[in-house]
Amino acid sequence: MRHLIPSWVRVPVVFFIIFAIVEYFIDSGEKPAFIEQPIVLLFLLLVLIILIAIEAIVASVDNILYQSLDEEGKARYDAQRSKAPEFKWLKNTYKKLLGQKPIQEEHEIILDHNYDGIKELDNNLPPWWLWGFYATIIFAAVYLLRFHVFNGENQYQELEAKIAQAKLDIEAYKKTAKNLVDINTVELLTDASDLKAGQKIFETNCVACHKSDGGGGIGPNLADEYWILGGGIKNVFKTVSEGGRDGKGMIAWKQSLKPLEIAQVSSYVLQFQGTTPAEPKAAEGEIWVDPNTEATTSEIEEIVIDSTQVE
Repeated sequence: MRHLIPSWVRVPVVFFIIFAIVEYFIDSGEKPAFIEQPIVLLFLLLVLIILIAIEAIVASVDNILYQSLDEEGKARYDAQRSKAPEFKWLKNTYKKLLGQKPIQEEHEIILDHNYDGIKELDNNLPPWWLWGFYATIIFAAVYLLRFHVFNGENQYQELEAKIAQAKLDIEAYKKTAKNLVDINTVELLTDASDLKAGQKIFETNCVACHKSDGGGGIGPNLADEYWILGGGIKNVFKTVSEGGRDGKGMIAWKQSLKPLEIAQVSSYVLQFQGTTPAEPKAAEGEIWVDPNTEATTSEIEEIVIDSTQVE
């Protein structure tokens, strides 16, 4: 099977499979991992060199085994090799770069060294090793220029930048994440699903004190414009979350309800404004005017005078 798939196909395929696995398991943000993290690039270069070295070693072993075969074995081997695609120009180029010579011509490149009858051939270094060595030199030069000459961003600066970006991302997430809402970010919910959830929470936990129509019992009337601790979504959210006045009033629900649930029930409570309960409790607290409205001072004074006349 090896001979049916040439090495120049096997090596890139295996390399890109490893490359894809590295990219999948290493979270490097928007840029590829080998750009964000130089160590990944070194690892991939090492993997490529190892793959090429394995192919070269296997080819050498094949050649040695081939020379040890008898004529019949060589014939079968050649027949199998003939089925593989031939890329003679590539093979010839590789052999030329390698500097190898046929066995019959090896005497031309034998060195004078002789160790117990073992002689040494003056072959060139394998191209994969030589070009890999050149690649490490180029990488070292680029690394030196980037980080030691032009003061490129180092790991500490990258960490600080990522922490700062993470804080911004968290703040942006908090603005849209309903369950992370607090008194500073809460807004009146108007979606039917939120109000329905708020109604369910109210009927489960609040009707005993405020009645189902918000008219009030033990707790104050929720339908009038008088508020003990302030009206509006922020004040109601705070009251539900932190509880009423010390020593009396409503308990703090922040231990039992999630922030989103508090926002939902607070929004539902504000739906009682302007309604007419069956048995409304007498007003408690003071008239609350939304500071965001454009009511004039005279209009507020008129409201206070009217309320005094009613009493």
